[in-house]
Amino acid sequence: MDLTILYRGPLASCDYDCPYCPFAKRRDSTERLRADRAALERFTGWAGERTGDRLSVLFTPWGEGLVRSWYRRALVELSHRPHVRRVAIQTNLSCRTDWLADADPATVALWCTYHPGQTPYERFLAKARDLADRGVRFSVGVVGLPEHLAHARRLRAALPAHVYLWVNAAEGHTYTDEEAALWTALDPLFPYSRHPHRSAGLPCRTGESVVSVDGDGTVRRCHFVRAELGNLYDGSYRARLAPRPCPLAVCDCHIGYVHLETLPLYDVFAGGVLERVPAGHPQQPLAPVPLSPPERRPPTPPEADRAP
Repeated sequence: MDLTILYRGPLASCDYDCPYCPFAKRRDSTERLRADRAALERFTGWAGERTGDRLSVLFTPWGEGLVRSWYRRALVELSHRPHVRRVAIQTNLSCRTDWLADADPATVALWCTYHPGQTPYERFLAKARDLADRGVRFSVGVVGLPEHLAHARRLRAALPAHVYLWVNAAEGHTYTDEEAALWTALDPLFPYSRHPHRSAGLPCRTGESVVSVDGDGTVRRCHFVRAELGNLYDGSYRARLAPRPCPLAVCDCHIGYVHLETLPLYDVFAGGVLERVPAGHPQQPLAPVPLSPPERRPPTPPEADRAP
């Protein structure tokens, strides 16, 4: 079985205080950190033993994982498992990077976000360049707030050419075509993020070849649909893996809509879906997409498939 897992344990603490994030400067108790470590070690042990499957793993913690030794260790360990295609994590890159010397660069990858005002620019850039020097696959991105535009331009100019810089549309922010064009000049794929994607009743890979797993091993189709498919550790989820339409009206997060079958993003990011690295970048220029991609009007989903 080929399976992509989005893992999110109890960790919810972060060392940054971004005003657009509800988990800014949140501190986990000692008990919560111990629970998160135990849950992650259990998951890593399970993944390491699934030699009959082909796994891809993306860690998507609410907080910052790489400042915790158990996340760094999990990435290193899983990167050396022959049946693990890719192991990646979303990170603000506030951690040191020398631990990556122990990881397999052919398997490990980082999805890095630059938060202006939270870390010195030169410090972040130095870490990004160190990743590049180590041959680690990674992308770098920013939240597309107006006050971040100059920072993003400066970063794009300084990053190695092979590093893809993505832009996430800021939650609740409406972009004029002129504003969107400025961001698209930096990230030709920004139009995919600009508007939420209508998804109700449309086919999605989540729940079939992609699942979300929490610290207790509860399996759901994705982070945004609460219906349970079973448990990872007793194997009860496997019988529930099947094609199914999306029960939500819209999908507005990249880690969700990238799996919609009505979008071409598996081709756009072929080989780099988890770490958000487009295929062929930068040897081939990214094909720009319209500033406002046409919406498909999906059929109304059956009552049983609607979100609770």
